[in-house]
Amino acid sequence: MDYRSVGFWFDSIAEAEDGFRHRPGLADDATVDVAIVGAGLTGLWTAYYLQELDPGLRILLLEREVAGFGASGRNGGWCSALFPWSASALAARYGRDAAIAQRQAMVDTVDEVGRVAAAEDIDCDYVRGGTVTFARDRVQLASARAEFAESEEFGVDQVSLAGTETVRTRYGVPDAIAATVTPACARVHPAKLVRGLARAVERRGATIAEGTEVVGWADGVVRVRVGDVERTVTAGTVVNATEGYGSQLPQVGRSVLPLYSLMIATEPLPDSVWERIGIQHGQTFADFRHLIVYGQRTADNRIAFGGRGARYHLGSAIRTSYDRSPRVRHHLVRTLGELFPAVAGVRITHHWGGPLGVPRDWHAAVGIDRGAREAWAGGYVGDGLSTTNLAGRTLADLIADKRTDLTALPWVGHRSPRWEPEPLRFLGANAGLVAMEGADLEERATGRRSLIARAMAPLTGH
Repeated sequence: MDYRSVGFWFDSIAEAEDGFRHRPGLADDATVDVAIVGAGLTGLWTAYYLQELDPGLRILLLEREVAGFGASGRNGGWCSALFPWSASALAARYGRDAAIAQRQAMVDTVDEVGRVAAAEDIDCDYVRGGTVTFARDRVQLASARAEFAESEEFGVDQVSLAGTETVRTRYGVPDAIAATVTPACARVHPAKLVRGLARAVERRGATIAEGTEVVGWADGVVRVRVGDVERTVTAGTVVNATEGYGSQLPQVGRSVLPLYSLMIATEPLPDSVWERIGIQHGQTFADFRHLIVYGQRTADNRIAFGGRGARYHLGSAIRTSYDRSPRVRHHLVRTLGELFPAVAGVRITHHWGGPLGVPRDWHAAVGIDRGAREAWAGGYVGDGLSTTNLAGRTLADLIADKRTDLTALPWVGHRSPRWEPEPLRFLGANAGLVAMEGADLEERATGRRSLIARAMAPLTGH
């Protein structure tokens, strides 16, 4: 395929990547220490930190397309401390100390990604500028205050709360009445990060076999298909690093639901427009609506802006045709214009998307089953750009059988329940999408916290 079509991020580096020519597929049966299914950020970070622990390990990454093809090369470029479950929800489940440890690990991860990018000379436009999240009505203001209060309670994220005068003076969001500012987030170019990390693990001795489709695995034996030829890989440990795409494999199936998130990118905007918008280089932005939106100022002065709203497809289907939706594109363009009137009418140059992985309880997890010779990480629910790094470091320690602060974190060993069989899965997932849209409408109409959102909160870890 033409990998430029994956989205703006791939398109913007296509020339430097020489058209994304495939690395060689697996040429023969192989025996390795660690076989990693998927050459996205989870798999690559795992390989990187395993190499840190033992440079002599034989590591093979198996990728059906090219490194970074999935969510790792398509996302919003937020290297943030966001975790799918809030600190309060983690504390209710695991206790206060465990919740603080998980949150602190996520905050530290933001800096760790920047450290490795600098050490490995990965020019991924990393700038740690924080996230500004706008409250645009009284209900959203209550959410902003709750986020600030939670940061005060747990003492990790150091969120600040800006009032109306400050927000309207600094940013071009005319209806904003407040905003939270969270320092633990960096703007990155995700395709540059994942492609650069792939080259780094290769320099250190790992092999990435592209154009190599994994059919399944059991007891350390991975079956793959290269063209019409089937081969086997025997490994001491098999790492499942497939995220939403794992739903297509029998070993994963209903353990994860592939939910699409879509994006747009504007043309580069002149300095005069950016002065009116107020978003600085390195800053990411959002607001407190329920149907999530997210954006960043790119290094070349575009807005890359995305959000939920694409429906779930029956049978966990994943197809290239689902990467774009005229309805969602219109929603994103309209929403961006409402947020920043200064960009109304600017040209949209790219529209793309892809599936992210959602577990039944929206709880990301990492773990290992030594008896089955299998390790796994995923279920990031869209918060994976940085969480994959924490997963890679944790998996490396688990595979090496090291007991560390990372292996003691509460997400280690968590097992989410499986999603319901079809058509219940289809009905429930899309009902949830409609519910979040309805919650936003309800709050705008009533000026009060949505009853719909309150009913949905326990299902999403909030």
